[in-house]
Amino acid sequence: MSEPLMILVAGPYRSGTNDDPNLIRANVDAMTDTALKLFRRGHLPVLGEWFALPLIQHAGSQRIGDETFNEIFHPISRELVARCDACLRIGGPSTGADEMVSLARNSGKRIFFHLDEIPSNRLRDRNH
Repeated sequence: MSEPLMILVAGPYRSGTNDDPNLIRANVDAMTDTALKLFRRGHLPVLGEWFALPLIQHAGSQRIGDETFNEIFHPISRELVARCDACLRIGGPSTGADEMVSLARNSGKRIFFHLDEIPSNRLRDRNH
């Protein structure tokens, strides 16, 4: 078994959605599905969205991309990159997700592009 890692899951949020809430939800669902798989492999997954979106709402953002949204959304993920052990890049094109990978790489963090590249830290992984 390997050491457990705190892994930022970086994927598209708005990219390719034209800000359609259903497509954005599908992007978040894809990242959350990956996070669950990471957890079941014995790691601590994090998404910037988990931290940023409640704060954005509480701060009074009126729409995606407004000043309040921009004040919080990417800065939260940048802070998470600094605290994570690794970054897992999933999904299609995304400037924001690519930025997280670049920041992680520049900080000497491990970068993964496929779930199967990440060693399991749990025996129960064999059951999932």
